[in-house]
Amino acid sequence: MRLYLLALNPTDSVTEGFLPAAARLGLDVTVLTDQPDAHRRTCPDVEVLECDVRDFRAVVSRISAHGRPGAVFTNSDHLQTQAALAADYFGLPGKDWRATLRCQDKAEMRRRLAAAGVDAVWSAELTEPAAPLDAPYQCVVKPREGVASEDVLLVDGPEDLAIRAKEILERRPGTTLVVEEFLPGELCTLETLGDGRVRHVLGGFRTALSPPPHFVEQRLTFVPAHPEPVVAQVLAQLDVLGVGFGACHTEFVVHEGRARIIEVNYRAIGDQCDLLLEGLLGIPLFEHILRTYLGEPLPADPGARRDRAAVLEYPCADRAGTLTDAPAATELTVDGVCLTYRPLRAVGERHELYRTNRDYLGVLRATGTDQDTVDRVAAGFLAGLRWEIRA
Repeated sequence: MRLYLLALNPTDSVTEGFLPAAARLGLDVTVLTDQPDAHRRTCPDVEVLECDVRDFRAVVSRISAHGRPGAVFTNSDHLQTQAALAADYFGLPGKDWRATLRCQDKAEMRRRLAAAGVDAVWSAELTEPAAPLDAPYQCVVKPREGVASEDVLLVDGPEDLAIRAKEILERRPGTTLVVEEFLPGELCTLETLGDGRVRHVLGGFRTALSPPPHFVEQRLTFVPAHPEPVVAQVLAQLDVLGVGFGACHTEFVVHEGRARIIEVNYRAIGDQCDLLLEGLLGIPLFEHILRTYLGEPLPADPGARRDRAAVLEYPCADRAGTLTDAPAATELTVDGVCLTYRPLRAVGERHELYRTNRDYLGVLRATGTDQDTVDRVAAGFLAGLRWEIRA
């Protein structure tokens, strides 16, 4: 059976998660991408075809010409609707394209939730920086279809909004921006997995961010189970959006017991959190996800463990320049805590300062049985690492 996997950049989720899982399931994989050379270098043993994957018509045509699919899948935020439409065209299991669109389009998500009466957030769309807005400042401005906190900024008033919007639109010509009220509270995530019939909550994370006005995720602490009333509120909002098939990563804040969605990434959590989750929960997470696209039901109880603690830390560049020295990949155990460090930027590369996850120099995954010990060991390990960036 052939699995068509739609992708943009090669990611750890694909190379270390979904491709090995597909091999274990005996699937023949064809990667459709607009960056074929990068995928051929990263995945030399996988068939890679060039395709304008952002256009669902091109995806359908490329698949139809190459051979009938057994499944169409993507873990990219940008390609969920294209994959859903292609799967529907070929009569295959997949996400409802209406739900993927509501999640990708942040303005449409707000309208949908408000119309259903589950949450009303002040929100407006901008295509020009000078457009006046009678907004409830402080506000957040961000690209309507953006991801990874890129160009997401806190603004204090109309003048600040005009300046920030102008900067973003100059970097992203033709982009529509969303301006919405700032939602206070502790930032958390909920990780779910469904097959359209059942939906399992796999736990979540508490997220520590960089100082404002930016929103760079710097540390994620695993939460085996959020309070039941909080989970119920988030799931009710996901139901309104139509989310219930495959993996979903939902970011929300909790303030005075009220859970309010920030954004819904209708795919598995990234930045190596998914790799951590699979080992932490002790379940074949990537295989479970792919099986839903093959039309197979999820088990009534996936058997996920709830007795582990974990944290992910993302050391970030603090300035633009060339990385001249950095620690190598490392795996070790300290005081019962398993540490896995992976560099994300190669020595010799020059980068600007992006104020997004593109500033990540590496990622540390730390797992154990006690959160205090995990946090202590992770902090001590990172304190011994050094990165050198020269302008």
